[in-house]
Amino acid sequence: MEDIIKTKHIPRGLFIITVLYGGMASLAGILGNKLVSLEPLPLAVEAGIFAFILLVVLSSATAETYGRTTANRLVVFGFIPIVVSMILIQLVLALPPASFWEEEKRVAFDIILNQSTRLMFAGILAYGASQLLNVFLITKLKGESGRFLWFRSMVAGVTSQALDTLIFITVAFYGVAPLMKIMPGQLLAKVILSAIFVPPLVYGIVRLAKRLDAE
Repeated sequence: MEDIIKTKHIPRGLFIITVLYGGMASLAGILGNKLVSLEPLPLAVEAGIFAFILLVVLSSATAETYGRTTANRLVVFGFIPIVVSMILIQLVLALPPASFWEEEKRVAFDIILNQSTRLMFAGILAYGASQLLNVFLITKLKGESGRFLWFRSMVAGVTSQALDTLIFITVAFYGVAPLMKIMPGQLLAKVILSAIFVPPLVYGIVRLAKRLDAE
């Protein structure tokens, strides 16, 4: 007798969001090793912000389309690719390099990927707290009408990114570097970027997810 495996149906839109979410969660820590200039503003920000903004967008779109419970599960499951990525990075760093690999390339590789345990811990704390807050806010502000997605996503995105910055900078650099020389620029840059990019991206992902689910 042929075995029939029954699986729960996953909406196509949610499947696409989940795949993107896992990728961005893994990539954010690596991109964060580069500081980029936000000209013409006199600000610099770690490049991981771009992946984190997409995480905010994807969790917000999930909460709006599939509900708060599903969005919270997405955030919790997001710890899996982050932790697995950290373990694999440490494993690769511990393995001996090939004898013919140029020294300057090996050093550059180690500098980019060899984050300290403290930075990793700070990143995990900031990710969990800010993403769960983002889901809470966008669903709490929704009310019964479900209107004003643009405004709700902006408020949730800006607030969650502010919390992310406060937690990460404090945990990562307290007692090591002057916090007030790092915090203001990072906070301002993330708030500005979130206010500009999060609302239209959330709106677009929600529309795309509903369109995919209707097919």
